[in-house]
Amino acid sequence: MEADLGTKLDWVAVDHFNTGHPHSHVVVRGKDDLGKDLIIAQDYITDGVRLRAQERATLELGPETDLELRQKLQAEIGAERFTRIDRAMIEEAAGSPLDLRPEAGQVRADFDRTLRIGRLQTLERYGLAREGEAGVWTLSERLEPAMRELGERGDIIKAMHRALERRGEERAAGSFVIGSGTEGEPVVGRLIGKRLIDELGDRIGLVIDGVDGRVHRVEIGEIDIAKEARIGSIVQAGRKPDLRPADRAIAELSHGLGEYRPSYHRKLIDFGHVHLPPAADADAFVNSHVRRLEALRRAGIVERLGADRWLIPEDFEQRALAYDAQRGRQSNMKILSSYDLDRQVTSDGATWLDRQLISRNRIARAPVGFGEEVTKALEARTDELIRQGHASRTPHGVVRARGDLLATLQRQELERTGATLAKDHNLPFRMAEAGEQVQGKFTGTLQLASGKFAMLENAFEFQLVPWRPVIDDHLGREITGMIRDGGGIEWRIGRVLGLGI
Repeated sequence: MEADLGTKLDWVAVDHFNTGHPHSHVVVRGKDDLGKDLIIAQDYITDGVRLRAQERATLELGPETDLELRQKLQAEIGAERFTRIDRAMIEEAAGSPLDLRPEAGQVRADFDRTLRIGRLQTLERYGLAREGEAGVWTLSERLEPAMRELGERGDIIKAMHRALERRGEERAAGSFVIGSGTEGEPVVGRLIGKRLIDELGDRIGLVIDGVDGRVHRVEIGEIDIAKEARIGSIVQAGRKPDLRPADRAIAELSHGLGEYRPSYHRKLIDFGHVHLPPAADADAFVNSHVRRLEALRRAGIVERLGADRWLIPEDFEQRALAYDAQRGRQSNMKILSSYDLDRQVTSDGATWLDRQLISRNRIARAPVGFGEEVTKALEARTDELIRQGHASRTPHGVVRARGDLLATLQRQELERTGATLAKDHNLPFRMAEAGEQVQGKFTGTLQLASGKFAMLENAFEFQLVPWRPVIDDHLGREITGMIRDGGGIEWRIGRVLGLGI
């Protein structure tokens, strides 16, 4: 191409094996060697590049023999995808019946006619071709999209098989589910595969070994969270988008009035008509709704009429949902644990298994596949907690865990991790306590068994505090937060100024 275009080119290429046909993508920088816009004629893009590629392939592999071409075309007769034979027949028919009768005056080799009739018989089984009279065929308008969709489905099933093979496992094809499974129900399981679906877009295909004993393939649009999810992680995907609790409360309080008043919200809390979350502060709770309204005001969804009045539109809930979907805040994927089951069993932190053990609504597990593995891991984790002194078993075999199990395990893991990091950073570690204001430079994140934590550093010490997506854009900057009871945190970006000595 450099010789054809008369300029040096900056380019990068990547080989893909995510379909039944290995292929390469080439990206060329849009500047020539003089820094001017690179101009490429349309016919060169359409045909020239392909011809050059064919020349190179012929030089490397030699000419394609008639036997090789025949074998490839014969393999296309029963292929469950859109083929070259299909394309040739569609172009020849041009919306009219395809006449393959010898007396129709068509000059066609016997081998070519045999290929077409064989392919048409295959398409007939899919309801995409019909023989009206002997030798005259009508092609369905859905032939190309239907066969392309079938080919994509075949590629997906192959990818699911490959993901299982990498783990040395095998499942019956009947256990494969392409999609989110039960409508509205999330898929929970172990992530065993992920790949780009639309190589020019942002759709990611996940292969999840579900606790329901089936292998799921789910599509998501969150590239960042998909990158963060490691193979072997426990994830939840395909969650049905839901309205934020704050948005639901704003909608209820403004119903029939078209306005939201923070002072009225606070009065309802004082009189006991609105219940706060456990260990929540009333002022901070109301302020969180005001901050949400500020974000929606900047998006043009609500209007501030005064210090204590907000104009709420009738379609507030739908617009708030659409706003979150556009910004990607309502991800339909969640990483439940970055640790695999074996690491969770022996961990000193608060794991996903621990949350399952103390939950009153444990997730339903199948007695086969990953569901069976989770059941065994829960039993092993119970024994480990008893060994560590965090739980006990009664003479009747009932397991009793301490009431503050998760908080104790999280603190235990943070203290151990902090002590290790203190040696590496040559900086003392201090545990953040509930009700404390934390402040420092956001220097990085850690993925622990208890969850994801942010590291805050100042001149004297560092702390590990709960991470939230809102701080991701402020890496290397000063941030401030307030630790809440129960392990939550309320972040404020930027340094808090005040009087001091």
